[in-house]
Amino acid sequence: MDITRAEFVQGSTDYKDCPVTRKPEYAFIGRSNVGKSSLINLITSRPGLAKTSGQPGKTQQINHFLVNDAWYLVDLPGYGYARVSQKERARWEKMIRTYLLQRENLHCIFVLVDSRHEAHKSDLEFMRWLAENGVPFALLFTKADKQSKAKTKVLIDHYVARMLEEWEEMPPYFLTSAETREGREEVLSYISGLVDMYLQSVPKTKSGKPIF
Repeated sequence: MDITRAEFVQGSTDYKDCPVTRKPEYAFIGRSNVGKSSLINLITSRPGLAKTSGQPGKTQQINHFLVNDAWYLVDLPGYGYARVSQKERARWEKMIRTYLLQRENLHCIFVLVDSRHEAHKSDLEFMRWLAENGVPFALLFTKADKQSKAKTKVLIDHYVARMLEEWEEMPPYFLTSAETREGREEVLSYISGLVDMYLQSVPKTKSGKPIF
């Protein structure tokens, strides 16, 4: 998939305020400081599209980016550690979970985890919640350039083994790096396949164009 256009549309604090559309959307989420904004900028080939920061908790809304005028990439607030109050964390959690359960044109969640670390409890609990609620997701291992390939393989193998202790099979997963661009084409190819599946299911005009 070639990205020819990507633009910020709006930020929302409630799923009801998100863009009114039938275009498919794919959300990115992960623990704070996992490299989410950098990966979104890589995926879209638009440096600075998603604001990056060394301070956890930078993303505080449901941010919609329209890609190729065909689908939305959605940047969600991180979960886990962030220097905000308990009340604010609770608000974020309610906002995120309501969006994930109620947004009808949301087709897949990309859960980002740091490839340098072993499986974290909050990541496993969040993915378990997605599965229990029937929300499709894929796993993106980030920051692959920050250590040797051998060490990364060991840690990912350990992560997979940990998940398979309670899962019958692994969800789709990809190794990525915002610095070396590793994994970009694979992730875009996966999204392209999901978009094609969606387009086959939506009503079309007489000329064959999808009705969004």
